[in-house]
Formats: sequence, C-alpha cells, structure tokens
Amino acid sequence: MLRSMITATNTMGQLQTQLDSISNNLANTDTNGYKSTTTTFSELVRQQMNNGPEESEEVGRMTEYGIRSGVGAKAISQLNFQQGSLKMTGRELDFAFTSPEHFLQVLVDGEVHYTRDGSLYLSETKNNQFMLATANGHPVLGDDNNPIIIDENNHGLTITEQGTIVSENDLQNQLGIVQLDQPQLLTKEGNNLYSLKNIGDQEIINVVTYLERNEVKVQPGALESSNVDMTKEMTDMMVTQRAYQLNAKSITIGDQMLGLINSVR
Repeated sequence: MLRSMITATNTMGQLQTQLDSISNNLANTDTNGYKSTTTTFSELVRQQMNNGPEESEEVGRMTEYGIRSGVGAKAISQLNFQQGSLKMTGRELDFAFTSPEHFLQVLVDGEVHYTRDGSLYLSETKNNQFMLATANGHPVLGDDNNPIIIDENNHGLTITEQGTIVSENDLQNQLGIVQLDQPQLLTKEGNNLYSLKNIGDQEIINVVTYLERNEVKVQPGALESSNVDMTKEMTDMMVTQRAYQLNAKSITIGDQMLGLINSVR
C-alpha cells in the first residue's frame, strides 16, 4: 500500500504541472503571438522484481519475466511554435510574423529578449524624440542592436513587408528581426517574452541568425493570434482532472488498508 501511495503522490504532482500549463494556455487565448505549452508524460522510474520460476520454464508466457513496479510519471513540457492565424487591424504600427521561426528583439532590463507580439507603440523620450516600444514599454531593437529612436518631425510611420519602418520624410529603420533555429531552447519570461538565458554565449551565436532585409517576411497592419486550441485544452483538462481524481482515490484506499492492518490485534 505504501508503494502505491508513493506512486500516486508522484503522479499527482506531475498532473498538477499539466493543469497549470493548461490554465496558462487558456488564460492567453487572446494574447497576440502567444505560443501554447504542451505536456506529455514518461515513466519516472521502474523497478523489476524477479520472483518466480525461470522464464524458460514458463510455457506459453506472453509477457516479460518478473514484476515491474513504477514509482509514478514525469511531465515533460514543450513550447508549441506552430504559426497562429492572422487578424487584420489596419493599424500602421502593427505587424504579424508569417514564419514561426522569426522573432523581434526587445530590450528588458539591459538584456535582449524575444517576442512575436507585433503591436508596437511610440514612447516619448527627451529632446523631442520618440522610442519604438512594445505594449509593455520595452524598447524595440533595430538591426544594429540599438533601440529605435524616431524624431518628432517624422510623420506617417508605416511598416513594410520586409520589416522596415518608413515615414513620409523617407526615414528608414530596420526592425531587429532574427531567426531562432532551435526555438525550443527559449525560456518563457512572462509578458509574452522569451529569453535564451539558460544557454551559453557561444550557443546563442549558433542559435540566433540575423536576417538580411530581403529575408524578412511580415504582414503589415495585422497581428498574429495565439495558437491555443481551446477545444483541445478543455479536453486535456477534463482528462487530467479525472487522472488526478483516480490517483487521489488510490491514496485514500491505501490509507484505509493501512488503517485496517494497524487495527489487527
């Protein structure tokens, strides 16, 4: 009974991780460029107990020899970078990525982060200038890895299909759009941001590809929707809740059996 209770307890902890992931996905259904997290399970540890006659003496046996006892399941979370659908907004400073490997570089507390949210704004700075920023106020980096600063005299800003910001005065600034060859190395940082903080500088060089202007393809006047499938998430949530209840019941039954054993005199 004690072994079954340990197995159920370990599995419940991993099922809670999946429920947290599903809740986060559902909460970000309407977040621009949000990428959902999928959770799969693998066997945590398995012990084999060889009790009984030799395998060769068991005539007609169809399964492996011995008794295999597991100690629970392990949850494995993975980001799903499937392309989200595009929704037209008509706003001049909105753009949507059309390639799932492309990201916009932004500056957060002095460190480079990545996002797929193409909703940009102008934030006023000193000297009658404006800085291009995200909805949360983080500076957007250009292709020179510096924040994009725009003078107040430049009006009629628009974004081209090559990720270039142009104005009526023929001002041109290139958005710092990069390609991440291994997006699964990204770490979620909240506020629709990602980082590569868990890998070394040399690995970052091998992962991040700086794109030429003709290699960038975006959809101006549009935003990418999240790739959360609500039907799938709701189905996964119900299945996970049932599995959680099953393991909780297993602990209850094990506790009752231990109580019966302790009451025997």
